[in-house]
Amino acid sequence: MTASKSLPARPSRESLRKQAKKLARDIAAGDTGAIARARVQLPNVDLPLTQRNAQLVIAREYGYAGWQDLTAEVNKRLGQGLEWAVTQARRVIHDNDVERLKQLLAEYPALLSWQGNNGDGGLLGIATGAYGDTFDADREQIFTRAACAELLIDAGAVVTPSVCEGLIDSRARGLLQLFQRKGPLPRTLKFFAALGDLDDVRSSLDENENDLAAVNEAFICACRFEHEAVALLLLKRSIALDAELGKHIDETADRLSFVKYFIENRSLDFAHATAAGPWQAFLMGQVMRVVHDGDLTAFVSGLQREPWLLGEACVWFQVELIERATLNDREEFIVALLDLDPALLRRQPPPPSQAIELAFTYRNTHLIPLLTRIWAVPDDLPHAAGMGNLSRVTHWFDESGAPALGDLDNHYPYNDPRAGAPPLGSAHGAAGARHGARLFRDQPSLRRGGLPPRTRRRYQHHPELP
Repeated sequence: MTASKSLPARPSRESLRKQAKKLARDIAAGDTGAIARARVQLPNVDLPLTQRNAQLVIAREYGYAGWQDLTAEVNKRLGQGLEWAVTQARRVIHDNDVERLKQLLAEYPALLSWQGNNGDGGLLGIATGAYGDTFDADREQIFTRAACAELLIDAGAVVTPSVCEGLIDSRARGLLQLFQRKGPLPRTLKFFAALGDLDDVRSSLDENENDLAAVNEAFICACRFEHEAVALLLLKRSIALDAELGKHIDETADRLSFVKYFIENRSLDFAHATAAGPWQAFLMGQVMRVVHDGDLTAFVSGLQREPWLLGEACVWFQVELIERATLNDREEFIVALLDLDPALLRRQPPPPSQAIELAFTYRNTHLIPLLTRIWAVPDDLPHAAGMGNLSRVTHWFDESGAPALGDLDNHYPYNDPRAGAPPLGSAHGAAGARHGARLFRDQPSLRRGGLPPRTRRRYQHHPELP
């Protein structure tokens, strides 16, 4: 192969693509020079050229065996490789740009097996991951990217267990059906229950007849996806394997009412409900529900009646109770829980929680003194602003009013392990500014003065204030 061209020091991928498109157009128009160029590189290919073959001609004219080799060299010269491609792929998946994603996969096949460091399932996890419940079809369309997911599956992307589990966590019905059609969905009892496939559930029960944990997990899954008939069938098998469960249900309500309660009240996430088991999850759901309803008497009596909920094994549940109470501004519920001496008070270090974040985000900072019995308030600018701590806020600015923040990793949301390091301009990247801005409005001591003008403007008139 003899190169007739040489790449510049800083080549352009877009320029190379345009060269290939122009070559294909010129050949289709009968340009003899363009036809001759194609014959030199691809003597046996029929004309006119496809775009793929036009790219191959261009690559060989520059001395490379194929388009991928050419673009790899371009990225090398520009200091861009797989990391750059991942960043681009994230953006095009967010934009639901299927054609551009197809181009990236062609140029960077390694994207199909890339997983990153957080175990979220690579690009397929990005396309299917949701920040909220997606049971409603419109919400699923907003939160997920089915067309990109289908392209990735067809292209051979690695499908990790976390991706399929995420579909259940977010209740993504459309994606579940897509994965079933395309083949990567596990053929297990839990996923049959999520799909509501009664025949497959029956067949799978015959294979898992004595596996109580698998049956319970499938029952909770069927309830999450509101498949009543499937849930009743699974509950019948659970009771056959666990007579105490049937006794508890029969003492409380009939089995259909038990199933309907699970369908209508999803107080726990799937993982915790599954780990607890149907009866324990039912009791936890009742306690969680009264926090939402504001029934303090029922809350206290429920915890006293089931003291195991205050034990070490249920610290996660105690955290969720506090988070739910913080979200709904139920100070008296947090006080009552702490008065019952839950194991959470003795856990060191305390488990991760969003309670502090929720108190700031929903302007319930009067709950902070209670919450700091367990968790510390981060020492950063957004939290200082939210607390109305004028002396601490001024610490983060120099004499001219310019920010003196130091390492951004020490400020929210960058110091939040759940948020990682979001790009500036993203929803998470704006969270820190909103965090301080929203709460600045409620702190008269900060609004009255004492801050440099630039700082006051930044918080008082932040465009993302509700």
